[in-house]
Amino acid sequence: MDIFNKFRTDRGPLGKYADKAEGYFIFPELEGPLGNRMRFRGQEMIVWSVNNYLGLAEHPEVRQIDKDAAGEWGMAYPMGARMMSGQTAWHTELERQLAEFVGKESAYVVNFGYQGIMSAVEALVNRHDVIVYDSESHACIVDGVRLHMGKRFAFDHNDIESLERNLIRAEKLTAKTGGGILVISEGVFGMRGDQGKLKEIVALKQKYAFRLLVDDAHGFGTLGVTGAGAGEEQGIQDEIDVYFSTFAKSMASIGAFLAGEKDVIQFLQYNMRSQMFAKSLPLPIVIGNLKRLELLKTRPELKENLWKNVRALQSGLKERGLNIGATNSCVTPVYMHGSVEEATHLVRDLREQYKIFCSIVIYPVIPKGMILLRLIPTAVHTMDDIEQTLHAFETISEKLSRGVYKEAEFAEV
Repeated sequence: MDIFNKFRTDRGPLGKYADKAEGYFIFPELEGPLGNRMRFRGQEMIVWSVNNYLGLAEHPEVRQIDKDAAGEWGMAYPMGARMMSGQTAWHTELERQLAEFVGKESAYVVNFGYQGIMSAVEALVNRHDVIVYDSESHACIVDGVRLHMGKRFAFDHNDIESLERNLIRAEKLTAKTGGGILVISEGVFGMRGDQGKLKEIVALKQKYAFRLLVDDAHGFGTLGVTGAGAGEEQGIQDEIDVYFSTFAKSMASIGAFLAGEKDVIQFLQYNMRSQMFAKSLPLPIVIGNLKRLELLKTRPELKENLWKNVRALQSGLKERGLNIGATNSCVTPVYMHGSVEEATHLVRDLREQYKIFCSIVIYPVIPKGMILLRLIPTAVHTMDDIEQTLHAFETISEKLSRGVYKEAEFAEV
């Protein structure tokens, strides 16, 4: 049998919508400078789908340093993997500053967030070890866990009793294998917007022997007094054994980093296969990330303006009777009830009639009959953007409840 035959009849849970949805609901093309307003299909939209939390994507100092660094060094330098010929003083300096900022002994810059956390999970454990991870962990964590050759248990999302039950199971196994336990959670869960219960998790260290890995992609730069993330926000940064974040959100860039004890980070530097056998992060990106980190540390008004917008958006949605769940971060989910068909009609109306562009999430990511519209507020959104969005969401919610989106005229994109 031809291994490709199955792709002609089964394109997967999202791929089956490709003929009708591609270019509009899936793989949409946003045009223009990254910001609060961009163009979609020739129309200006208020955009809530870009993780540009602090507005650094178009910050003039950032754009200038990116331009200057690319002009001086080009995008090829350095060539080769870090271990072989891709090391520079700038890579090392970025790592030093990141470790200092998040309160860790050492840090390691890696090429991509998804690839980085997946490879780190695989490197931190061997077949004798057990992984215990939150059931709603991001796909990159799940893929890393799948690489693990030993046992793994998922605990119910943010359920400390479930975590403890699974720690008991893990201890029974490691008593036989001689291995250890790695617990994995997130600082902020990117779909729901709720913070991981890190304080409650580290409290269990008094009863169980485990190490904690936290993916803080959405918390870094947005949470904590200095912006050092969810661990700082919850007062337990010192108890996070391996801290991870990406540059793709608050830093509006490419790459990621891990931070922790020097011995652990050095082990990862010498054993993460995705970095050992991959080209080093280009120098203009590293230099640009140094500037972004400088702004993150020295311009508190960026985070202050972000949270002013977050509070205005989230309180406005709740005042209008909309369900934003248990978010306690910048991520702003709006939950509604309706079919997949109603969801697509609703989003089309939101874009075409109200000029609001946000991400839509439906089954199988969330249960059948649910619609999730995810909004990402940034420091560059305006109060006018927020007021227009609140009016639009109040209106579409009322239309949905009246069954308007079941009507045929919404069927064509």
